[in-house]
Amino acid sequence: MDSQQLWDSALIEIELSISRANFKTWFKDTFVSKQEDGVVYVSVPSEFVKGWLQDKFHKLILKTLRLTSDKVRSVEYIVSKERPVSQKIGGTLGALGKIELPLDNFYVNKKDNLNLRYDFDSFVVGPFNELAHAAAQAVLKNPGSSYNPLFVYGQTGVGKTHLIQAIGNKIKDLYPNKNVYYLTSEKFAVEYTNSIQANTTNSFKEKYRKYDVLIMDDIQFFSSKEKTQEELFHLFNSIYEKRGQILFSSDRHPNFIPGLEERLKSRFAQGMIVDISPPDHESKAVIIKKKSGQSNFIIPDDIVEYLAVSVEGSVRELEGILNSIICQAQLKNKTPSLNDVRGLIKNNIKPKKMVPIESIVKTVANYYNIEPENVYKKTRKKEIVKPRQMVMYILREDYNMPYPTIGQKLGGRDHTTVIHSYEKIKRELKEGSILIQEVDQLRSML
Repeated sequence: MDSQQLWDSALIEIELSISRANFKTWFKDTFVSKQEDGVVYVSVPSEFVKGWLQDKFHKLILKTLRLTSDKVRSVEYIVSKERPVSQKIGGTLGALGKIELPLDNFYVNKKDNLNLRYDFDSFVVGPFNELAHAAAQAVLKNPGSSYNPLFVYGQTGVGKTHLIQAIGNKIKDLYPNKNVYYLTSEKFAVEYTNSIQANTTNSFKEKYRKYDVLIMDDIQFFSSKEKTQEELFHLFNSIYEKRGQILFSSDRHPNFIPGLEERLKSRFAQGMIVDISPPDHESKAVIIKKKSGQSNFIIPDDIVEYLAVSVEGSVRELEGILNSIICQAQLKNKTPSLNDVRGLIKNNIKPKKMVPIESIVKTVANYYNIEPENVYKKTRKKEIVKPRQMVMYILREDYNMPYPTIGQKLGGRDHTTVIHSYEKIKRELKEGSILIQEVDQLRSML
Protein backbone atom coordinates (compact mmCIF):
# COMPACT_ATOMS: atom_id res chain seq x y z
CA MET A 1 0.00 0.00 0.00
CA ASP A 2 1.53 3.33 -1.04
CA SER A 3 1.60 6.45 1.14
CA GLN A 4 -1.48 8.04 -0.38
CA GLN A 5 -3.62 4.91 -0.05
CA LEU A 6 -2.43 4.41 3.51
CA TRP A 7 -3.34 7.93 4.58
CA ASP A 8 -6.64 7.98 2.66
CA SER A 9 -7.73 4.77 4.39
CA ALA A 10 -6.64 6.09 7.78
CA LEU A 11 -8.49 9.37 7.29
CA ILE A 12 -11.72 7.52 6.53
CA GLU A 13 -11.55 5.84 9.95
CA ILE A 14 -10.34 8.97 11.77
CA GLU A 15 -13.23 11.02 10.39
CA LEU A 16 -15.68 8.51 11.85
CA SER A 17 -14.02 8.79 15.27
CA ILE A 18 -13.97 12.56 15.84
CA SER A 19 -16.22 15.57 15.26
CA ARG A 20 -16.54 17.16 11.85
CA ALA A 21 -15.10 20.43 13.17
CA ASN A 22 -12.01 18.75 14.62
CA PHE A 23 -11.44 16.68 11.50
CA LYS A 24 -11.66 19.65 9.15
CA THR A 25 -9.59 21.91 11.39
CA TRP A 26 -6.68 19.63 12.28
CA PHE A 27 -6.44 17.16 9.40
CA LYS A 28 -6.81 19.66 6.57
CA ASP A 29 -3.73 19.77 4.29
CA THR A 30 -2.13 16.74 5.96
CA PHE A 31 -0.61 13.87 4.00
CA VAL A 32 1.95 11.11 4.34
CA SER A 33 5.14 12.26 2.66
CA LYS A 34 7.06 8.99 3.06
CA GLN A 35 7.38 5.65 4.85
CA GLU A 36 10.76 4.34 6.03
CA ASP A 37 11.51 1.30 8.20
CA GLY A 38 8.01 1.21 9.64
CA VAL A 39 7.98 4.96 10.38
CA VAL A 40 5.17 6.97 8.76
CA TYR A 41 6.00 10.64 8.23
CA VAL A 42 2.85 12.77 8.34
CA SER A 43 3.26 16.23 6.82
CA VAL A 44 1.32 19.06 8.43
CA PRO A 45 0.92 22.72 7.39
CA SER A 46 2.26 24.41 10.57
CA GLU A 47 4.03 23.95 13.89
CA PHE A 48 0.74 24.69 15.64
CA VAL A 49 -1.03 21.80 13.89
CA LYS A 50 1.98 19.56 14.51
CA GLY A 51 1.83 20.18 18.25
CA TRP A 52 -1.93 19.66 18.36
CA LEU A 53 -1.80 16.33 16.52
CA GLN A 54 1.02 15.13 18.76
CA ASP A 55 -0.80 16.11 21.95
CA LYS A 56 -4.42 15.33 21.09
CA PHE A 57 -4.61 12.80 18.29
CA HIS A 58 -1.33 10.87 18.21
CA LYS A 59 -2.73 7.70 19.80
CA LEU A 60 -5.72 7.69 17.45
CA ILE A 61 -3.52 8.27 14.39
CA LEU A 62 -1.04 5.56 15.33
CA LYS A 63 -3.78 3.06 16.18
CA THR A 64 -5.62 3.74 12.91
CA LEU A 65 -2.48 3.45 10.79
CA ARG A 66 -1.54 0.16 12.47
CA LEU A 67 -5.02 -1.21 11.79
CA THR A 68 -4.63 -0.17 8.17
CA SER A 69 -1.13 -1.65 7.79
CA ASP A 70 0.66 -4.03 10.16
CA LYS A 71 4.00 -2.67 8.92
CA VAL A 72 3.54 0.64 10.73
CA ARG A 73 5.78 0.94 13.78
CA SER A 74 5.58 4.65 14.67
CA VAL A 75 4.51 8.08 13.41
CA GLU A 76 6.53 11.27 13.02
CA TYR A 77 5.15 14.72 12.19
CA ILE A 78 6.95 17.17 9.92
CA VAL A 79 5.98 20.67 8.78
CA SER A 80 5.67 20.69 5.01
CA LYS A 81 3.08 21.98 2.53
CA GLU A 82 4.68 20.47 -0.57
CA ARG A 83 2.82 17.32 -1.51
CA PRO A 84 4.76 14.66 -3.47
CA VAL A 85 4.08 14.77 -7.21
CA SER A 86 2.46 11.32 -7.11
CA GLN A 87 -0.14 12.61 -4.66
CA LYS A 88 -1.13 15.76 -6.51
CA ILE A 89 -3.80 13.96 -8.50
CA GLY A 90 -6.42 11.78 -6.87
CA GLY A 91 -7.06 8.10 -7.26
CA THR A 92 -5.77 5.24 -9.35
CA LEU A 93 -6.97 3.15 -12.27
CA GLY A 94 -7.58 -0.48 -11.43
CA ALA A 95 -9.28 -3.47 -12.98
CA LEU A 96 -12.66 -2.25 -11.74
CA GLY A 97 -12.31 1.01 -13.64
CA LYS A 98 -11.47 4.47 -12.41
CA ILE A 99 -12.15 4.55 -8.67
CA GLU A 100 -11.05 7.82 -7.16
CA LEU A 101 -10.70 8.32 -3.43
CA PRO A 102 -8.95 11.69 -3.21
CA LEU A 103 -8.78 13.87 -0.11
CA ASP A 104 -11.36 16.62 0.16
CA ASN A 105 -8.57 19.20 0.29
CA PHE A 106 -7.75 18.56 -3.35
CA TYR A 107 -11.15 20.06 -4.22
CA VAL A 108 -11.16 23.00 -1.79
CA ASN A 109 -11.06 26.47 -3.32
CA LYS A 110 -8.31 28.21 -1.34
CA LYS A 111 -9.95 31.61 -1.82
CA ASP A 112 -13.33 30.86 -0.29
CA ASN A 113 -12.76 27.46 1.45
CA LEU A 114 -15.67 25.89 -0.45
CA ASN A 115 -15.34 22.25 -1.46
CA LEU A 116 -16.23 21.89 -5.13
CA ARG A 117 -17.63 18.41 -4.54
CA TYR A 118 -20.39 19.82 -2.33
CA ASP A 119 -23.03 20.63 -4.92
CA PHE A 120 -26.75 19.98 -5.35
CA ASP A 121 -26.17 17.33 -8.00
CA SER A 122 -24.55 15.07 -5.38
CA PHE A 123 -26.97 16.05 -2.58
CA VAL A 124 -29.55 13.31 -2.06
CA VAL A 125 -32.98 14.71 -1.15
CA GLY A 126 -35.36 12.59 0.91
CA PRO A 127 -38.02 12.94 3.63
CA PHE A 128 -35.27 13.49 6.20
CA ASN A 129 -33.95 16.71 4.61
CA GLU A 130 -36.52 17.95 2.09
CA LEU A 131 -37.52 20.99 4.16
CA ALA A 132 -33.90 22.09 4.54
CA HIS A 133 -33.37 21.56 0.80
CA ALA A 134 -36.46 23.65 -0.02
CA ALA A 135 -35.19 26.46 2.22
CA ALA A 136 -31.83 26.33 0.42
CA GLN A 137 -33.57 26.72 -2.96
CA ALA A 138 -35.46 29.74 -1.63
CA VAL A 139 -32.19 31.34 -0.55
CA LEU A 140 -30.72 30.83 -4.02
CA LYS A 141 -33.61 32.69 -5.63
CA ASN A 142 -33.05 35.80 -3.54
CA PRO A 143 -29.86 35.76 -1.41
CA GLY A 144 -29.94 38.19 1.48
CA SER A 145 -33.75 38.40 1.57
CA SER A 146 -35.38 34.98 1.81
CA TYR A 147 -34.54 33.11 5.01
CA ASN A 148 -31.72 35.31 6.23
CA PRO A 149 -30.03 33.88 8.17
CA LEU A 150 -30.64 30.24 7.28
CA PHE A 151 -29.75 28.08 10.29
CA VAL A 152 -29.48 24.32 9.64
CA TYR A 153 -29.12 21.93 12.56
CA GLY A 154 -28.96 18.18 13.08
CA GLN A 155 -26.77 15.47 14.48
CA THR A 156 -23.24 14.91 13.20
CA GLY A 157 -22.90 13.65 9.65
CA VAL A 158 -26.43 14.14 8.24
CA GLY A 159 -25.33 16.50 5.45
CA LYS A 160 -25.45 19.98 7.01
CA THR A 161 -22.01 20.96 5.71
CA HIS A 162 -22.79 19.57 2.26
CA LEU A 163 -25.98 21.62 2.05
CA ILE A 164 -24.64 24.97 3.21
CA GLN A 165 -21.54 24.64 1.03
CA ALA A 166 -23.71 23.63 -1.93
CA ILE A 167 -25.60 26.90 -1.43
CA GLY A 168 -22.30 28.78 -1.46
CA ASN A 169 -21.09 27.05 -4.63
CA LYS A 170 -24.40 27.66 -6.41
CA ILE A 171 -24.46 31.33 -5.41
CA LYS A 172 -21.00 31.69 -6.96
CA ASP A 173 -22.39 30.27 -10.22
CA LEU A 174 -25.58 32.35 -10.22
CA TYR A 175 -24.11 35.58 -8.89
CA PRO A 176 -20.42 35.79 -9.93
CA ASN A 177 -19.98 39.23 -8.36
CA LYS A 178 -20.87 38.07 -4.86
CA ASN A 179 -17.98 37.47 -2.46
CA VAL A 180 -18.61 34.10 -0.73
CA TYR A 181 -16.65 32.64 2.20
CA TYR A 182 -16.97 29.44 4.26
CA LEU A 183 -15.32 28.57 7.56
CA THR A 184 -15.89 26.66 10.78
CA SER A 185 -16.74 28.50 13.98
CA GLU A 186 -13.61 27.02 15.53
CA LYS A 187 -11.43 28.63 12.87
CA PHE A 188 -13.23 31.94 13.37
CA ALA A 189 -12.62 31.77 17.13
CA VAL A 190 -8.93 30.89 16.68
CA GLU A 191 -8.39 33.70 14.18
CA TYR A 192 -10.14 36.19 16.43
CA THR A 193 -8.07 35.17 19.46
CA ASN A 194 -4.87 35.40 17.41
CA SER A 195 -5.83 38.86 16.16
CA ILE A 196 -6.26 40.09 19.73
CA GLN A 197 -2.88 38.71 20.73
CA ALA A 198 -1.21 40.21 17.65
CA ASN A 199 -3.11 43.50 17.96
CA THR A 200 -4.58 43.07 14.46
CA THR A 201 -8.30 43.06 15.26
CA ASN A 202 -9.04 45.84 12.76
CA SER A 203 -7.63 43.72 9.94
CA PHE A 204 -9.65 40.77 11.21
CA LYS A 205 -12.85 42.82 11.18
CA GLU A 206 -12.17 44.21 7.70
CA LYS A 207 -11.50 40.73 6.32
CA TYR A 208 -14.88 39.31 7.32
CA ARG A 209 -17.01 42.40 6.72
CA LYS A 210 -16.17 42.40 3.01
CA TYR A 211 -18.12 39.21 2.29
CA ASP A 212 -21.56 39.18 0.65
CA VAL A 213 -22.24 35.59 1.73
CA LEU A 214 -20.82 34.21 4.98
CA ILE A 215 -21.18 30.48 5.71
CA MET A 216 -20.22 29.32 9.21
CA ASP A 217 -20.21 25.67 10.33
CA ASP A 218 -20.61 24.17 13.82
CA ILE A 219 -21.93 27.18 15.72
CA GLN A 220 -22.18 25.09 18.89
CA PHE A 221 -18.42 25.64 19.30
CA PHE A 222 -19.23 29.20 20.47
CA SER A 223 -20.82 27.84 23.64
CA SER A 224 -19.88 30.17 26.55
CA LYS A 225 -17.26 32.04 24.46
CA GLU A 226 -18.50 35.53 25.30
CA LYS A 227 -15.91 37.65 23.47
CA THR A 228 -16.11 35.58 20.29
CA GLN A 229 -19.91 35.70 20.41
CA GLU A 230 -19.76 39.48 20.72
CA GLU A 231 -17.55 39.71 17.64
CA LEU A 232 -19.89 37.39 15.72
CA PHE A 233 -22.87 39.54 16.75
CA HIS A 234 -21.30 42.69 15.31
CA LEU A 235 -20.17 40.85 12.18
CA PHE A 236 -23.69 39.47 11.71
CA ASN A 237 -25.18 42.96 11.92
CA SER A 238 -22.65 44.36 9.46
CA ILE A 239 -23.33 41.73 6.78
CA TYR A 240 -27.07 41.70 7.38
CA GLU A 241 -27.40 45.48 7.09
CA LYS A 242 -25.84 45.43 3.61
CA ARG A 243 -28.30 42.62 2.63
CA GLY A 244 -25.65 39.94 2.63
CA GLN A 245 -26.69 36.30 3.07
CA ILE A 246 -25.66 34.43 6.23
CA LEU A 247 -25.72 30.64 6.66
CA PHE A 248 -25.11 28.74 9.88
CA SER A 249 -25.02 25.10 10.95
CA SER A 250 -25.02 23.44 14.35
CA ASP A 251 -25.55 20.04 15.95
CA ARG A 252 -28.57 21.41 17.83
CA HIS A 253 -31.21 24.15 17.77
CA PRO A 254 -29.68 27.49 18.86
CA ASN A 255 -32.07 27.66 21.81
CA PHE A 256 -30.34 24.63 23.26
CA ILE A 257 -26.72 25.65 22.83
CA PRO A 258 -25.47 26.23 26.40
CA GLY A 259 -24.04 29.67 27.02
CA LEU A 260 -25.26 31.18 23.74
CA GLU A 261 -26.26 34.83 24.18
CA GLU A 262 -29.92 35.74 23.81
CA ARG A 263 -29.17 38.43 21.27
CA LEU A 264 -27.56 35.85 18.99
CA LYS A 265 -30.51 33.47 19.43
CA SER A 266 -32.76 36.35 18.45
CA ARG A 267 -30.71 37.05 15.31
CA PHE A 268 -30.80 33.39 14.30
CA ALA A 269 -34.57 33.22 14.82
CA GLN A 270 -35.28 36.19 12.54
CA GLY A 271 -34.50 34.06 9.49
CA MET A 272 -35.31 30.35 9.29
CA ILE A 273 -34.19 27.51 11.54
CA VAL A 274 -34.59 24.07 10.00
CA ASP A 275 -33.40 20.61 11.01
CA ILE A 276 -32.05 17.62 9.09
CA SER A 277 -32.91 14.31 10.71
CA PRO A 278 -31.11 10.97 10.20
CA PRO A 279 -32.00 9.36 6.83
CA ASP A 280 -34.71 6.72 6.55
CA HIS A 281 -34.13 3.28 4.98
CA GLU A 282 -35.12 4.30 1.44
CA SER A 283 -32.99 7.44 1.57
CA LYS A 284 -29.96 5.47 2.72
CA ALA A 285 -30.32 3.11 -0.23
CA VAL A 286 -30.45 6.05 -2.65
CA ILE A 287 -27.41 7.64 -0.98
CA ILE A 288 -25.39 4.42 -1.28
CA LYS A 289 -26.19 4.05 -4.98
CA LYS A 290 -25.51 7.68 -5.77
CA LYS A 291 -22.24 7.89 -3.85
CA SER A 292 -20.92 4.64 -5.30
CA GLY A 293 -21.91 5.83 -8.78
CA GLN A 294 -19.87 8.98 -8.29
CA SER A 295 -16.84 6.75 -7.79
CA ASN A 296 -17.69 4.71 -10.91
CA PHE A 297 -18.33 1.69 -8.71
CA ILE A 298 -21.44 -0.43 -9.20
CA ILE A 299 -22.50 -1.89 -5.87
CA PRO A 300 -24.73 -5.03 -5.94
CA ASP A 301 -28.33 -4.64 -4.77
CA ASP A 302 -27.94 -7.17 -1.93
CA ILE A 303 -25.08 -5.11 -0.47
CA VAL A 304 -27.07 -1.88 -0.88
CA GLU A 305 -29.96 -3.41 1.06
CA TYR A 306 -27.65 -4.82 3.73
CA LEU A 307 -25.96 -1.46 4.32
CA ALA A 308 -29.26 0.46 4.33
CA VAL A 309 -30.69 -1.87 6.98
CA SER A 310 -27.57 -2.46 9.07
CA VAL A 311 -25.90 0.95 9.25
CA GLU A 312 -27.86 3.07 11.68
CA GLY A 313 -25.39 5.95 11.79
CA SER A 314 -25.16 9.20 9.86
CA VAL A 315 -24.74 9.87 6.15
CA ARG A 316 -21.04 10.49 6.77
CA GLU A 317 -20.67 7.15 8.52
CA LEU A 318 -22.44 5.49 5.61
CA GLU A 319 -20.07 7.21 3.16
CA GLY A 320 -17.05 6.20 5.24
CA ILE A 321 -18.09 2.53 5.19
CA LEU A 322 -18.79 2.75 1.47
CA ASN A 323 -15.32 4.25 0.88
CA SER A 324 -13.78 1.35 2.81
CA ILE A 325 -15.62 -1.13 0.59
CA ILE A 326 -14.50 0.66 -2.57
CA CYS A 327 -10.92 0.89 -1.33
CA GLN A 328 -10.82 -2.86 -0.60
CA ALA A 329 -12.36 -3.61 -4.00
CA GLN A 330 -9.68 -1.50 -5.63
CA LEU A 331 -6.85 -3.18 -3.76
CA LYS A 332 -8.11 -6.70 -4.49
CA ASN A 333 -9.32 -5.93 -8.03
CA LYS A 334 -12.67 -7.59 -7.50
CA THR A 335 -16.17 -6.70 -6.43
CA PRO A 336 -16.72 -7.83 -2.82
CA SER A 337 -19.42 -10.33 -1.94
CA LEU A 338 -22.00 -9.76 0.77
CA ASN A 339 -19.95 -11.93 3.16
CA ASP A 340 -16.86 -9.86 2.35
CA VAL A 341 -18.74 -6.69 3.23
CA ARG A 342 -20.07 -8.18 6.46
CA GLY A 343 -16.55 -9.05 7.54
CA LEU A 344 -15.15 -5.69 6.47
CA ILE A 345 -17.60 -3.51 8.37
CA LYS A 346 -18.57 -5.69 11.33
CA ASN A 347 -16.74 -3.38 13.72
CA ASN A 348 -18.46 -0.30 12.30
CA ILE A 349 -22.05 -1.47 12.73
CA LYS A 350 -23.60 -0.49 16.02
CA PRO A 351 -25.55 -3.37 17.58
CA LYS A 352 -29.26 -2.82 17.93
CA LYS A 353 -30.20 -2.84 21.56
CA MET A 354 -32.53 -1.24 24.04
CA VAL A 355 -31.17 1.91 25.58
CA PRO A 356 -30.98 1.47 29.39
CA ILE A 357 -33.18 3.72 31.51
CA GLU A 358 -30.09 5.18 33.17
CA SER A 359 -28.74 6.22 29.78
CA ILE A 360 -32.00 7.92 28.82
CA VAL A 361 -32.16 9.74 32.16
CA LYS A 362 -28.56 10.91 31.81
CA THR A 363 -29.08 12.13 28.24
CA VAL A 364 -32.27 14.03 29.07
CA ALA A 365 -30.77 15.49 32.25
CA ASN A 366 -27.65 16.70 30.44
CA TYR A 367 -29.82 18.20 27.71
CA TYR A 368 -31.76 20.27 30.26
CA ASN A 369 -28.65 21.03 32.34
CA ILE A 370 -29.71 19.27 35.54
CA GLU A 371 -28.14 16.47 37.56
CA PRO A 372 -29.44 13.00 36.55
CA GLU A 373 -30.23 12.01 40.14
CA ASN A 374 -32.73 14.90 40.35
CA VAL A 375 -35.00 13.09 37.89
CA TYR A 376 -35.64 10.40 40.52
CA LYS A 377 -36.33 12.85 43.38
CA LYS A 378 -39.86 13.66 44.50
CA THR A 379 -39.80 17.38 43.82
CA ARG A 380 -42.18 19.69 41.97
CA LYS A 381 -39.55 22.19 40.87
CA LYS A 382 -40.32 23.31 37.33
CA GLU A 383 -36.76 22.75 36.09
CA ILE A 384 -36.97 19.10 37.27
CA VAL A 385 -40.59 18.25 36.39
CA LYS A 386 -40.24 18.85 32.65
CA PRO A 387 -37.14 16.64 32.15
CA ARG A 388 -38.77 13.89 34.26
CA GLN A 389 -41.94 14.05 32.14
CA MET A 390 -39.82 13.90 29.00
CA VAL A 391 -38.08 10.73 30.25
CA MET A 392 -41.48 9.17 30.95
CA TYR A 393 -42.77 10.13 27.51
CA ILE A 394 -39.76 8.66 25.71
CA LEU A 395 -39.85 5.42 27.70
CA ARG A 396 -43.53 4.97 26.88
CA GLU A 397 -43.64 6.28 23.29
CA ASP A 398 -40.33 4.97 21.95
CA TYR A 399 -39.82 1.82 24.04
CA ASN A 400 -43.42 0.88 24.87
CA MET A 401 -42.54 0.40 28.53
CA PRO A 402 -45.57 -0.24 30.80
CA TYR A 403 -46.73 2.72 32.90
CA PRO A 404 -46.26 0.92 36.25
CA THR A 405 -42.70 -0.10 35.30
CA ILE A 406 -41.80 3.49 34.37
CA GLY A 407 -43.16 4.76 37.67
CA GLN A 408 -41.29 2.09 39.62
CA LYS A 409 -37.99 2.80 37.85
CA LEU A 410 -38.27 6.57 38.31
CA GLY A 411 -38.44 6.87 42.06
CA GLY A 412 -41.42 4.62 42.87
CA ARG A 413 -44.14 6.83 41.40
CA ASP A 414 -47.75 5.79 40.87
CA HIS A 415 -48.64 4.76 37.32
CA THR A 416 -51.29 7.51 37.14
CA THR A 417 -48.51 10.08 37.49
CA VAL A 418 -46.74 8.53 34.52
CA ILE A 419 -49.94 8.53 32.45
CA HIS A 420 -50.49 12.21 33.27
CA SER A 421 -46.90 13.08 32.25
CA TYR A 422 -47.11 11.11 29.03
CA GLU A 423 -50.43 12.65 28.01
CA LYS A 424 -49.21 16.15 28.87
CA ILE A 425 -46.16 15.90 26.62
CA LYS A 426 -48.22 14.26 23.87
CA ARG A 427 -50.81 17.04 24.05
CA GLU A 428 -48.20 19.81 23.89
CA LEU A 429 -46.56 18.16 20.88
CA LYS A 430 -49.89 18.27 19.01
CA GLU A 431 -50.08 21.99 19.69
CA GLY A 432 -46.92 22.45 17.63
CA SER A 433 -44.85 23.92 20.41
CA ILE A 434 -41.06 24.17 20.52
CA LEU A 435 -41.27 20.87 22.39
CA ILE A 436 -41.29 19.12 19.00
CA GLN A 437 -37.74 20.31 18.40
CA GLU A 438 -36.68 19.22 21.85
CA VAL A 439 -38.03 15.69 21.32
CA ASP A 440 -36.35 15.46 17.92
CA GLN A 441 -33.05 16.58 19.44
CA LEU A 442 -33.27 14.04 22.27
CA ARG A 443 -34.18 11.20 19.94
CA SER A 444 -31.18 11.95 17.74
CA MET A 445 -28.92 12.00 20.82
CA LEU A 446 -30.30 8.65 21.99
